[in-house]
Amino acid sequence: MPWNLDPRVRSAMISDSLDVVGVRNNAMDIRVSALRPGMRAVGLAATVQFVPASEYDQKDPYGAGIDFLDTLQPGEIAIIATGGECLSAFWGELFSAAAKGRGATGVVADGPLRDTEQVVGLDFPAFGQGTRPYDYKGRMRIEAIRIPVICGGVEIHPGDGVIADSDGIVVVPSAHLEKVSELANARAATEKTVLKDLLSGKSVREVWNAYGVL
Repeated sequence: MPWNLDPRVRSAMISDSLDVVGVRNNAMDIRVSALRPGMRAVGLAATVQFVPASEYDQKDPYGAGIDFLDTLQPGEIAIIATGGECLSAFWGELFSAAAKGRGATGVVADGPLRDTEQVVGLDFPAFGQGTRPYDYKGRMRIEAIRIPVICGGVEIHPGDGVIADSDGIVVVPSAHLEKVSELANARAATEKTVLKDLLSGKSVREVWNAYGVL
C-alpha cells in the first residue's frame, strides 16, 4: 500500500517529526543527492544489496536485477545499498523505465547513477552518489533483495517510509509511520498560515507563540 503524505510535506518536516518521536539520525549522507533539482519521491522501501564481484553469469548477467524489478509494486521506492562503492553505476535509463512502468515512485542509491539525461527525460525521481558510465556487470553483483540494508549511513528495512527531495533523504521506520505521517501532515497544513503571517510582518515571537512552528 502506498505511503500517503500531504504533497506539501518535505523531508525537513519528516525529519522534524522523527525528532518528536525520538528518532534523530535517519537522514542519509549528504553525498546522496537528487539527480536534478526539484525531484521528489515518497514511497515504501524495496531494498537491494550490492557487493563487489568480478564473476557473473554469462548467459544471465542481470538475472537478480531483473527479478528485483519484477517484484516492484506501486508506491514502492527502490533503495540500492552499495556500501558507498563507486566501482560502477547501479541504475540507469532502462531500470528507471521498468520501475516507473511498475508504479515505483523513484530510486535512491548510495552509489553512482548513469544514463542521467535519459533518466531525467523519463521524469523518474533518482537520487545517488555521483554518476559513472560503468555497468555493474563484472564489477558488482546483487547479493540479496528485500532485506535490511545500510544505505547512505541509515538502516533501512523493507516497508520503511522514504522521502527524498532537494534537502535530502529521510527514512521513517515502519513502526513510526502512522505517527510521523500525522505530525508531518499537520505541520504542512500549519506552515502555510505561518508563512503568510511572517510575510505580513507579524513578529517571529508572535507567530511562534501562536503555532509553535518555525
